[in-house]
Amino acid sequence: MILAGDVGGTKTNLALFRAEGARLSRLGLRSFPSREYGGLEEILGEFLAGGAAVDTVCIGVAGPVAGGRSRVTNLPWEVDRESIRRACGAKRGFLVNDLQATAFSVPALPAKSLAVLQEGEGDPEGTVAVLAAGTGLGASFLVWDGTGHLPVASEGGHADFAPRNPREARLHAFLAAEHGRVSVERAVSGPGLHAVYRFLRESEGMAESPGIEERMAREDPSRIVSEEGLSGGSKTCREALRIFASLYGAAAGNLALQVLATGGVYLGGGIAPAILPALAAGEFQEAFVSKGRFRGVLSGLPVRVILDDKAALMGAARYALEKGGRE
Repeated sequence: MILAGDVGGTKTNLALFRAEGARLSRLGLRSFPSREYGGLEEILGEFLAGGAAVDTVCIGVAGPVAGGRSRVTNLPWEVDRESIRRACGAKRGFLVNDLQATAFSVPALPAKSLAVLQEGEGDPEGTVAVLAAGTGLGASFLVWDGTGHLPVASEGGHADFAPRNPREARLHAFLAAEHGRVSVERAVSGPGLHAVYRFLRESEGMAESPGIEERMAREDPSRIVSEEGLSGGSKTCREALRIFASLYGAAAGNLALQVLATGGVYLGGGIAPAILPALAAGEFQEAFVSKGRFRGVLSGLPVRVILDDKAALMGAARYALEKGGRE
């Protein structure tokens, strides 16, 4: 039995998988609010209280992994590979970056789990880029090793945010006043979407209705921006979503150039499926391909959105199956 996990700043998803040869069957799944627990071991204990016997555990965490340990970027947790192995009573334990786990799911995703943002013919043996906006901004890529694609971890979401026009320069200044250094994640993430909205309200002087302001105060503001932006109920939310889609496209295009993603680009995380109409409206694609002399190269790359919000769990299970089989 394989226990797969996906640890994020907002929630932690855990699932059990049974391996039958190279095939994986998911048997159970639970989601936990991460911030209500003191650490991952506490969640693992609650999840396994029913007594399931685990042979291998693989956890994807939103943070860099080194020496079998990770300090989760948006949580006050430190996750240790040996500690989680012992907590599960497993023979083998693996700890990987969460986007590395998502990337490992890509070759196994069926067509129904993907939405096309840009048509294109990907090289079957080419490098594949994965970018995912959620609580933060994760990045990874897959490289061909002669027999299959291997996922490589990255912290590309923490690279510098590079403004492309005067308005984005003002957004950068707005974010710098709050954070000092401004990474891409400060703008392209759930909190980043809200930050773009606040920039429009506080710096650009755009108005908002009292009803939406009241909702912002008591509900998740990023979700409100998404909903009102898509419905057209708020001009400011619609503009924030348009800017966000463009910023997301620019970041995806940058990653595609950095790893030369001839195998295609995939968007993971919870935000892309939720704002799919905004991403498909044209701003994302134009920002993605607007890379000067490389516009033609990027115009030919397939770009898809991962619709399965549990893809990282499948990727972690596939990683455990492959790595466990080699040991």
